[in-house]
Amino acid sequence: MAVMPIVRVPHDVLRQKTKKVRKIDASIQKLIDDMIETMHDAPGVGLAANQVGVGLRLCVIQVPGEDVVVLINPEIVKRSGTRQCEEGCLSLPGYKGVVPRSEKVVVKGLNRDGRPVRYHADDLFAEIIEHETDHLDGHLYFDLLDSIDNLTPLRPDDDDEAEEEEVAAQEPS
Repeated sequence: MAVMPIVRVPHDVLRQKTKKVRKIDASIQKLIDDMIETMHDAPGVGLAANQVGVGLRLCVIQVPGEDVVVLINPEIVKRSGTRQCEEGCLSLPGYKGVVPRSEKVVVKGLNRDGRPVRYHADDLFAEIIEHETDHLDGHLYFDLLDSIDNLTPLRPDDDDEAEEEEVAAQEPS
């Protein structure tokens, strides 16, 4: 496994819709392992493949205290409710913003073994799923803001609190 460089805004790959994974082979398994290590190293709670420069429809998610979830070709099939969430992004470090997200989502896709999976998610898990699938569609969380001026810089003199906020408040990627 290896930590991969995280692509940052304004890199073009972040704005491109990713392609479906057609075959889950050894190279995809290595990519998954490397993405998990990269997400942990960042630290974050989610990472989309295009955030490491790979234009494939694949993401990894880990809600604190839970197992890692691998979603290949994820598709949100149902959304319900709305709430405001404070988010950050590994591709735009040092900032956060409050964006609208669904209270609950249902996502389907494949796990790393190629088996169909479906998750009924709420709270942070739902938020991360929306954040990561947005990435895979070429959208970034700050696109949901009324204005880019609504991004809030994290305070550099408060690194411990900022890290806790990024992980606990969100930082799906």
